[in-house]
Amino acid sequence: MNILKRNNVQVTGNGDVTLLLAHGFGCDQNMWRFLQPMLENRYKIVLFDYVGCGQSDASAFDKQRYQSLDGYAQDVVEICEELNLENVVFVGHSVSCIIGSIAATRSPNIFEKIVMVCPSPCFLNFPPDYYGGFEKGDLEELINLMDKNYIGWASYLAPLVMGQTNKTELIEELQNSFCSTDPRYAKPFAKATFFADDRETITKLKLPTLILQSKNDNLASVEVGLYMHKAIPNSTLDVIDAFGHCLHMTEPGVVCEKIEQFLG
Repeated sequence: MNILKRNNVQVTGNGDVTLLLAHGFGCDQNMWRFLQPMLENRYKIVLFDYVGCGQSDASAFDKQRYQSLDGYAQDVVEICEELNLENVVFVGHSVSCIIGSIAATRSPNIFEKIVMVCPSPCFLNFPPDYYGGFEKGDLEELINLMDKNYIGWASYLAPLVMGQTNKTELIEELQNSFCSTDPRYAKPFAKATFFADDRETITKLKLPTLILQSKNDNLASVEVGLYMHKAIPNSTLDVIDAFGHCLHMTEPGVVCEKIEQFLG
């Protein structure tokens, strides 16, 4: 198995510190294009696509492996091992924050720090202790919509994720990204993303962690960010005055500045 081909791995930049940029659900490495040029003059950048996303090798999709976030985390570890990476700074968006947490607890020798952009350890509500933002029935309905009307599902979800007040072209880009992902791969990833409960996983994370939370996010509220900050022992929470769940696309300059401050 050619891991670099499987995950369409691209390496740019020439710094001493390696940043591994991991995209969110329904996206691909292209979503980092605003942030990448700001970082690659100082850092080595590793980009990739999860299997079933972007330009990855879809023939490598294994239904059993990718029915949980563990399979995606294993991909991350294998990419790092294939490139002989160490002291990696993992920069994840949305569900990738949790995938990175699983990878870092599994192979702590590879990773040095974690940057989380709009993370959530669990999208489900478990009152009165935890409010992830969604009832199980609502998420099941959303997943079922993928079967009934995939285009309708994408056009409903994209503005919700990107933030209705952000640029129309960014909302349309996300919608097109959702639409271009084959439902055979998107649906298992959606289930693994939205029904996971990794609240316990994040408590095991020992690495210095920067949590970048959007002040107005339909998917991951500030309360979720506060919960994670409390749960992750060595974490810093930074709430950015912005709209939407994709800070790396809508506020790349701010995200770059926060990352550079965090890395010193």
